[in-house]
Amino acid sequence: MAKSFKCEIVSAEASIFSGAVEQVIAAGVMGDLGILPGHTPLLSELSPGPVRVIHDGGQEYHYYVTGGFIEVQPEVVTILADTAVRADDLDEAAAEEARQHALKELNDSNADLDYSRASSELAEAVAQLRTIQQLRKKAGKG
Repeated sequence: MAKSFKCEIVSAEASIFSGAVEQVIAAGVMGDLGILPGHTPLLSELSPGPVRVIHDGGQEYHYYVTGGFIEVQPEVVTILADTAVRADDLDEAAAEEARQHALKELNDSNADLDYSRASSELAEAVAQLRTIQQLRKKAGKG
């Protein structure tokens, strides 16, 4: 059995995952973070995007977070997410509709625009679509 560590994914609403894993890959604000056993302790902000959790034997689970923080300690990795859901629970049609709506708002020069809100909505919609595409790609390999 490969060396593993405990991973916890928690949102304000609920604990989404808790268990032993071999690797965690999450979307940090400066790029994707890959965490393996023995990783140096760290605290980083997360961007909206996918979180991949790889168990013993390569079994992989996908989650989506809207942002938050990842804390890496010697024996445990904790993801404190604003919102977290299983990637299987994402609605691709709703994410695409949200992306189109945010793009329309950003491109509408006549509208009273809350630029930061529209940009945030666009980033979240694109991140959801990225998560869905990763999940679909993984399913296609099997």
